[in-house]
Amino acid sequence: LYSYFQEQGIELGFTTSHNRVTGIPGRTRRDKFFHSKRTLVVGVRKSKNFATCKPSAHYQLPLATGCPGSCEYCYLHTNMGRNPYVRIYVNQEEILEMAQKYINERLPETTIFEGAATADPLSVESYSGALASTIIFFAGQRHARFRFVTKFTDVDSLLGLEHRGKTRFRFSINTPQVIAEYERATPRLDARLSAAEKVSAAGYPLGLMIAPIFAEGDWKKEYTALLEKLQPLAENPDLTFELITHRFTARAKKVILDLFPETKLPLEEEQRTFKWGQFGYGKYLYPKERKADVEVFFREEIAKHLPLAKVDYFV
Repeated sequence: LYSYFQEQGIELGFTTSHNRVTGIPGRTRRDKFFHSKRTLVVGVRKSKNFATCKPSAHYQLPLATGCPGSCEYCYLHTNMGRNPYVRIYVNQEEILEMAQKYINERLPETTIFEGAATADPLSVESYSGALASTIIFFAGQRHARFRFVTKFTDVDSLLGLEHRGKTRFRFSINTPQVIAEYERATPRLDARLSAAEKVSAAGYPLGLMIAPIFAEGDWKKEYTALLEKLQPLAENPDLTFELITHRFTARAKKVILDLFPETKLPLEEEQRTFKWGQFGYGKYLYPKERKADVEVFFREEIAKHLPLAKVDYFV
């Protein structure tokens, strides 16, 4: 990687720890944020512990940290600090050896690992190769499964791998209106759906995550149009949905307004219901009646347009 970036004429630097990178330019938090999004840190992950990852999996599998996208609503804004640079780890063999230990500890139960809890690993796959290594590793596991989600579309290097159905390849999608308004520096909807069709044709178990769901304006019409665009995937016998309504914390709102002062995100507390969470802070959610309406709508429309699909969860 060092030689490659040197040949490309990309500015290179060295740091003693991938957890603390200094010298990123920018006078304001906003400047530093966008410079960080264009910074890749290559390092060794030394921690031997995997965090838990409910509700989608038992454990996080740390293949990378961060994302080059700049979605205005992203929860990573609040848990990655002021310099959200993207990190990849070169000690992949050690990370997978730790995964094996976690698998062995839960035998004969099946252990599920989430590869995108704090990153979009596909966005840096051309540099890391971590997804390819991980997919091959899990293909040889009887009692483990791997899953990750992405907004990115560079899937070609993964299509020919022997995955044996052990990796669920998920795409985060939303309406064209939401993507254009809030999901900066990410591929458009049609590109994501084209990549999803390739993945489906390669025999991977496929998932679609609609998140966050914005129940604002003419939302039913817009999300109906989105589900209609998924018709090419309707024959996939192993298609799952994860449905997550928009929510925010007071801290997240402050960070979002610092980074994106012109944002049009719906962040009005008086239109939400406040609920304390398990980590000692609360979130602003849609009121119970609105949330119930959203759930009924999506379950009915998915059953109508994609009858073979399964809804994993709605929150």
